Amino acid sequence: MIDERRTDSGIPVAPVYTPTDIGGLDPDAHLGLPGHPPFTRGPYETMYRGRLWTMRQFAGYGSAEDTNRRYRFLLDQGQTALSVAFDLPTQLGYDSSHPMARAEVGRVGVAIDTAEDMVDLFDGLPLSELSVNFTINATAPIILAFYLVAAERQDVPYRQLSGTLQNDLLKEFLARKAFIFPPTPSMRLVADIVEWSARSLPRFNPISVTGYHAREAGCTAVQELGLTMASAIAYAEELLGRGLAFDSFAPRFSFHFATTMNLFEEVAKLRAARRLWHEIATTRFGAQDPRSARLRFFSGNSGTTLTAAQPLNNIIRSTIQCLGAVLGGAQSIHVMGYDEAYELPTEEAVTLSLRTQQIVAHESGVADTVDALAGSYYVEWLTSEVEERARKVMATVEGLGGAVKALEAGAPQRWIAAEAYRRERAVSDGTEVRVGVNRYVDDGETPQQPRLFTLDTGIGQRQIARTERRMATRNQRGVDAKLAALERTLRDGSNVMPALIDAARAGVSLGEMSDVMRAQFGEFREPDPW
Repeated sequence: MIDERRTDSGIPVAPVYTPTDIGGLDPDAHLGLPGHPPFTRGPYETMYRGRLWTMRQFAGYGSAEDTNRRYRFLLDQGQTALSVAFDLPTQLGYDSSHPMARAEVGRVGVAIDTAEDMVDLFDGLPLSELSVNFTINATAPIILAFYLVAAERQDVPYRQLSGTLQNDLLKEFLARKAFIFPPTPSMRLVADIVEWSARSLPRFNPISVTGYHAREAGCTAVQELGLTMASAIAYAEELLGRGLAFDSFAPRFSFHFATTMNLFEEVAKLRAARRLWHEIATTRFGAQDPRSARLRFFSGNSGTTLTAAQPLNNIIRSTIQCLGAVLGGAQSIHVMGYDEAYELPTEEAVTLSLRTQQIVAHESGVADTVDALAGSYYVEWLTSEVEERARKVMATVEGLGGAVKALEAGAPQRWIAAEAYRRERAVSDGTEVRVGVNRYVDDGETPQQPRLFTLDTGIGQRQIARTERRMATRNQRGVDAKLAALERTLRDGSNVMPALIDAARAGVSLGEMSDVMRAQFGEFREPDPW
């Protein structure tokens, strides 16, 4: 008797696949060629033969100067772009001096209170030559304004800036919970950024529609794909409601998916994502520009798969996840440090993560040909299966009135919580094997703990003192005028970006701008999903 096997999404897996399993597959309609509709095989014709994926290590801690040093170190090790992690106060719209912020200043990312901090963050780093990814959502418009001021200080025209602003508020309500304002005004801020960037930042991705955090919260690969596409539809409809043409903003849409441990399901999910988005863009929204239907994505390898037990095993886990992202056709990849189950990664750990990408790129041969798994009976069957199951998730969300209404009702949150509980139970009872945790454990031995990163405990007080000095030397009349202008903009419904940029230039802090928005929009309190 052959035991039953399933993917992480619960899809039954047969012992072997044959041509009959993909009998309905039309190679032209369902696959095509790389760089051509429906983009299943990749968004570009030559893929990694023409250009390798962008290698980013998500990094940020302490002060702007601390993080600047880490960026210089990573670039010296061969990293090809930057990815900024912000501390929780910055994400939640509090200056470092706020009573609620003091214990968290600089802990899980860099503290950014004013545009001057952003200038310091990129000191000596040429923004005209670097692609920068900002993982920020609730305060994304403020962070973008600070970044534009930093570019102005380097005399870099906006049109030369490249990178990505995550700017996906729906996934905060869905999974991560770092929201400030209710869904409706949050959607307005997202759309303001995309609309303004479409005119002013031609090389910049103003949104990265993100399934990663829902996956980290516990959902399946199928749910991740379906919920991500539902969010993308909601954002597109919000922008269309402003009278914008789909092709005016869709070419700069980007996506962010997790890549976890089930190698073939992850590859299938990523191939299915491109096919789904092509259909949504062309059939639902009438895209005429091929770039509007060409899905490009950043892969974040999974932090929740890392274990504190036998931490060196995480090197193998991250390597498999990196390989899945490459075989799935990622445009940008981040590999987790093996010690991140304990603390922020050390320089040794981030270097090893970067070397993992470099070895996969230059020594494994997987980047030598495009979509190497195309034509595999199993992969093609699984790609179609994941796609069809994701369609059902999308249809359920649509039936609830779309992504925003579904989130307000708490439905996707319940799905994720239920799946997370199921997975945790499976690990606890041994149904799902976790090497070093519930099988092949080091009984009777003291677990080996890696050398940990140590954060300077004085960073909070120094950051507060520096921010207070900067605020004390401002032209207060000018600051008050900029805050009043921001309030008027929020009230009259104009695009918020020009007012935020003006405020950033005047030295207005992130907390001050956020407080004006809080007064106008209110703060969101999530209802009990049960």
